[in-house]
Amino acid sequence: MRNGLYPKLAARGMRQNHRFFVPYLLALAGLTAAFYVMSALCADPGVLEMRGFAYVLVMMQIGMFVAGVLSTVLLLYINSFLMKQRKKELGLYNILGMGKGNIALIQCWESLYTALIGIGGGLVLGVIFHKLATVALVSLLQFSIPFHSSFSLPAMLKTAVFFGLLLLLALALNLFRVRLSRPIELLHGGNVGEKEPRTRWLMAVIGALCLGAGYFIAVATKDPAVALGLYFIAVLLVIVGTYCLFTAGSIALLKLLRKNKDFYYQTGHFIGISGMLYRMKRNAVGLANICILSTMVMVMISGTLALYLGQGEIIAAQYPASLNMTVHYDPAYSQTLNRGEAEGLIRRFAAEQNVPITSLRSVEFLHFNALANPDTRRLEVGAQGANNDRRAVYLLTAQDYAALTGNAAPALQPGETVVCGQLPPGFGPELTIQGISGGRETGTPKSLTVTGSLPVITHFDTTFDMSETLCLVLSDSAEVMEFWALQSAALDNYAADLVTTLLVELDCTNEEELALVDAWSERTISDDGFFNGTGDWESWRVESRAEMAVDGYAMAGGFLFLGILLGVIFLMATVLIIYYKQVSEGYEDQGRFEIMRKVGLSRREVKSSIRSQVLLVFFLPIAVAAIHILFDFNLVARMLTMFGVRSVMTVVLCTGGTLLAFLAVYAVVYLLTARTYYKIVR
Repeated sequence: MRNGLYPKLAARGMRQNHRFFVPYLLALAGLTAAFYVMSALCADPGVLEMRGFAYVLVMMQIGMFVAGVLSTVLLLYINSFLMKQRKKELGLYNILGMGKGNIALIQCWESLYTALIGIGGGLVLGVIFHKLATVALVSLLQFSIPFHSSFSLPAMLKTAVFFGLLLLLALALNLFRVRLSRPIELLHGGNVGEKEPRTRWLMAVIGALCLGAGYFIAVATKDPAVALGLYFIAVLLVIVGTYCLFTAGSIALLKLLRKNKDFYYQTGHFIGISGMLYRMKRNAVGLANICILSTMVMVMISGTLALYLGQGEIIAAQYPASLNMTVHYDPAYSQTLNRGEAEGLIRRFAAEQNVPITSLRSVEFLHFNALANPDTRRLEVGAQGANNDRRAVYLLTAQDYAALTGNAAPALQPGETVVCGQLPPGFGPELTIQGISGGRETGTPKSLTVTGSLPVITHFDTTFDMSETLCLVLSDSAEVMEFWALQSAALDNYAADLVTTLLVELDCTNEEELALVDAWSERTISDDGFFNGTGDWESWRVESRAEMAVDGYAMAGGFLFLGILLGVIFLMATVLIIYYKQVSEGYEDQGRFEIMRKVGLSRREVKSSIRSQVLLVFFLPIAVAAIHILFDFNLVARMLTMFGVRSVMTVVLCTGGTLLAFLAVYAVVYLLTARTYYKIVR
């Protein structure tokens, strides 16, 4: 047999099976392009030169790992499907005189063509999309990145080797299957039927318990730190529950529909339900895969979008001025800050650097954690209890409140307070704070009369402290010192310092602001007398709003970029699973519908039954995915507070918008798949 025959047979086989191979090649090219883009970004020297580069590198490395795992699973799944659909063709080759070695050569040529078209085309797309990806990344990060060429030879080699090995693995599995098969098995491999599955009540119960446990964790968890720890446990339970319920519950649902004679004995319902029931063992896993992948897409994109959109609010609240200088000092060691001298030092230094200051404010406050004890109705400093009852307590004078917020200072007498935000349930109007040391009360409790409430101070509420914020405005600094002494006696070595924040608003560009911070840092290192006259304090930290924006958007933008990229990959996997599932069932149903048309079934009735079946296949997974998203909302919102996103409305809008957008894409896929299925069976 001439060697030139094998490449021709391989090419002809791929052309004849274009309905199977074209999506496979497109998926391979898409996965290759996505992997190359992330690999090229990691290898780009320009990334290492930017501020916040660590966030981008970590995001891309995580993305490469996830994309690699998903690519392996997806390509092997599609390869298994292709082999099943082509068993008859390969069996025919065998019966016509070709040995298994000849069939192996044909498969080797097919794998070579697949690699050249899929991997080669994916690398070309990757080079093109790399440029678009860098533009998108720069837009998301909101600062320039000195990217180099979009062509990266190391990234290209890494991508080609990885996907080449995947194709070699798929080829090895195919050759192994052919080697173990007999010609008659290959010839009839696509015609193997299914027995009616039994309803597995034990599996259904296990699935319901797992799903219920996952939902309970998602809804009942209030503490963000606990939410992060339990999130993956809840996800695992929901995944197990989804697979069990789709496998056992879907069969039970179809059998219940079959028992409903008014519903079942209709042409559109009868054919679809009876056909799906006998294939439900395979359908169930496919439907569960679609549901899980759809949920992953929506969670990733909505969560990262909420984190990104919340950055502006977080940065504005966390850094109310261009420069936020935080000074800590411990009165126990007679430390203090001369606020007047500190402000003078800042003004002189800014003048030396030719950077105008438009305003300079200083705010002193005390911050410690306390337990809102629901039994004693006291705030107990040093007490142990449930995380949900813990509060991050901030105390400042009415004068400092006005300086921080720009609002009028409330009129207060000693022993009175105004609460910014809400008291814990059941507390007030008399508020008592007690020190606890070693489980016992220590010192004299301090009581305050709550005379009113004010809006939450966002500067304190958007901190990364995971406890709920409680801010108390007091009459003067003497009362603040009384509370410092109370918490100091209770916490001993862990007592909080007094803090003064100097808020410096500059009239300059972000680059000039960053240069000023660098000059300040160099000056404090080289000049030992730089802080003379400002007092005896413990630490002086300078934070720039421009620099924090760089870090914040590097993290959030990297997350969103990765979320979108992986979301597209997961969406691609979802669409391919749906497509191949429907095409496979279309060919299986082709003969059945042909027989039914011969006995009098009209084309309209065929289309009606197809619509009934496809609707059930499509909208059951997306309905369950929407329920998953609904229960997952609380857990995601709690975890986002760890990154400073406390606006529930932002999370609601991002989740709802993502769900609607995904439903629109899903509807398009439904229309295309239903059309393909109908073309096959008619």
